[in-house]
Amino acid sequence: MMRGMGDPVPVDVSAEALALFADHGAATYAERVTMEQHAREAAALARAAGAEDALVLAALLHDVGHFLDQPDSEFGVTDHGTTGGAWVAARFVDAVSEPVRLHVAAKRYRCFVDAGYEAELSPASVGTLRLQGGAMSAIEAEAFEAEPFALSALAIRGWDDGGKVAGVEIPSVEYWRPLLEDPGLRR
Repeated sequence: MMRGMGDPVPVDVSAEALALFADHGAATYAERVTMEQHAREAAALARAAGAEDALVLAALLHDVGHFLDQPDSEFGVTDHGTTGGAWVAARFVDAVSEPVRLHVAAKRYRCFVDAGYEAELSPASVGTLRLQGGAMSAIEAEAFEAEPFALSALAIRGWDDGGKVAGVEIPSVEYWRPLLEDPGLRR
């Protein structure tokens, strides 16, 4: 059963998010790193790139949809962008939730505009790409480009792709609590 859709939003969103990482972050879904490490790496890459706090938080939470529903493939939850985006939207501003919602579409878009991009993806990302519909059509790409947070989603996509390196020293998930608690990022 999918969590987060229509459920009342808890007062302590940071505790809820950290509990999701504690409960589900050890999964790997065919990658070389755990989901928690992947999220922490993506957030660290966003921070290193000088991204605004909303985008750093989106990088941390971009795959939270995998934690909210039962996996439907060896790669986790195929539609995790939509599921995660809805969960994040109930708790955080659009600058956080929309890149989460769109990061799967950003992968499909990149495959449409860059013929060599798919070859750069991890095997698990290639597997999910196929399940998610493959490269976008021209019509889908045009619609994606019109999304207000398309560029943010493309940035998340880059950190998503880069955040799969085993053994990297990065801050703990607890390190990101101040962003989870930032009232300027909350609904």
